[in-house]
Amino acid sequence: MSGTPSRRAILGLYSTMLRTSRSFSSYNFRQYFVRKTKDTFRSIQAESDPTKVRALYSEAAHDLTVLRRSAIVNQLYGGWRLAVEGEKKAGQFKTRSDN
Repeated sequence: MSGTPSRRAILGLYSTMLRTSRSFSSYNFRQYFVRKTKDTFRSIQAESDPTKVRALYSEAAHDLTVLRRSAIVNQLYGGWRLAVEGEKKAGQFKTRSDN
């Protein structure tokens, strides 16, 4: 890539990385990679030097390929769901007005 990546390219990579991060079946991995993705793109957003932006963008693009492979493996060998992942159903939890 010869020039600085456009805002649209950066946002596209960001959304793809977030989508891939959210595809992990393991809660802990999923939360970690979502947080790491947001931190990575905050650093890109804060950078003003075009050379550093280009380097950070290419590093994030490489990380995306690793993230995709890791997500596939994690989906294949996903474990039990944690208690914090439980689905809330209508009427499952009481509120003060239910008493």
